[in-house]
Amino acid sequence: MADLFDNPDPPDEKRSEARRDAPRPLADRIRPRVLSEVVGQDRILGPDGPLGAMLAAGSLSSIILWGPPGVGKTTIARLLADETDLHFVQISAIFTGVPDLRKVFEAARLRRDQGRGTLLFVDEIHRFNKAQQDSFLPHMEDGTILLVGATTENPSFELNAALMSRAQVIVLERLSLAELERLAQRAESELGRKLPLTPPARDALLTMADGDGRAALNLIEQVMAWKIDAPLTPEALSQRLMKRAAKYDKSGDEHYNLISALHKSVRGSDPDAALYWLSRMLEGGEDPRYLARRITRMAIEDIGLADPSAARHCLDAWAIYERLGSPEGELALAQAVIYLALAPKSNAGYAAYKGARAEAKRTGSLMPPAHILNAPTQMMKDQGYGAGYAYDHDAEDAFSGQNYFPDEMKRPVLYLPVERGFERDLKKRLDWFVQQRLKRGS
Repeated sequence: MADLFDNPDPPDEKRSEARRDAPRPLADRIRPRVLSEVVGQDRILGPDGPLGAMLAAGSLSSIILWGPPGVGKTTIARLLADETDLHFVQISAIFTGVPDLRKVFEAARLRRDQGRGTLLFVDEIHRFNKAQQDSFLPHMEDGTILLVGATTENPSFELNAALMSRAQVIVLERLSLAELERLAQRAESELGRKLPLTPPARDALLTMADGDGRAALNLIEQVMAWKIDAPLTPEALSQRLMKRAAKYDKSGDEHYNLISALHKSVRGSDPDAALYWLSRMLEGGEDPRYLARRITRMAIEDIGLADPSAARHCLDAWAIYERLGSPEGELALAQAVIYLALAPKSNAGYAAYKGARAEAKRTGSLMPPAHILNAPTQMMKDQGYGAGYAYDHDAEDAFSGQNYFPDEMKRPVLYLPVERGFERDLKKRLDWFVQQRLKRGS
């Protein structure tokens, strides 16, 4: 039986002739032939890296390659098959259904019975649903296939636990500018000439690739096709090329990574970093209303009563954005971020609320003490509701010191204000009330 999915193109003579006549893309022409030629993933392919160690021990197991586009996932999978003398089969989860998978597994089983293993590379593996992911499990366990999955999404969210338990996740990183420069030099060697760019323009071109090696090679190939008389400056380059949009998935990992970076920069009192991450999200097309909501949350969670006006600033910025829209209203959000980053920080209110919720869950349905219960009827008065209640405004300093927790409950300490900002004054008041309660034995 012929191997299925080994060659995605049918053996059509005319199409084969056309492919031979068409020039191969630069990225394909300089594709690494051995793992040592792969640029940018030394951390995993080196002798101390997870893949390097597997190959050295001769015990390659199923893996999930997780990383951004253009960092070598497909190339590494193909070269792993070469290194281990496994038959390489590539499919995409976007175009493959359950019937196709059955054919792939059957071909791999026949190949195994003939004495050769199969490395099955599944691109965009996160696109498979749970049932499809489960279909891999028996074939991984009996050695029919060695699975190498590739994904740009966080496997812990997108892949089911059974598949994750049988495959090691290997994280690939975006390429640095130095690594992209190595690719550029390799491209120049292949093409036999230098890029027609000034050094600053060359840096600008590689920066435009945004850590994506395939994108860098495509840009280089495009520039090399131009007929120009003198090296281009960054300005001339930008006129000829559309700037690539930064990688940003508003519903994926990048969304949560960047909002986390913004929140932690505000919490860490770094206005410059906070502005940078805010700008990254806006440049990526994030909804400013989402940012306004999250910024307001930061004011409540991390500034709190150390500066009660912080929340007001955020709400005002939110309202200004609603009035002005983009891009003018985004400046109000930026100013709110600056204010929050420089404001005194306290999570005492946030911690007190979480503690109160925990106490409420622990104590269940304990009744309030009788003296603070309303007694609108005579029967309730006869049962002691409201008896002994002290009206605080009638007490000295308007403080009676009575107990307001259930009688069966030991009084907890929930709110612990910090010695920063306005909470410094609140702490003084709280300490005074505590002392008064001690004096009065309440």
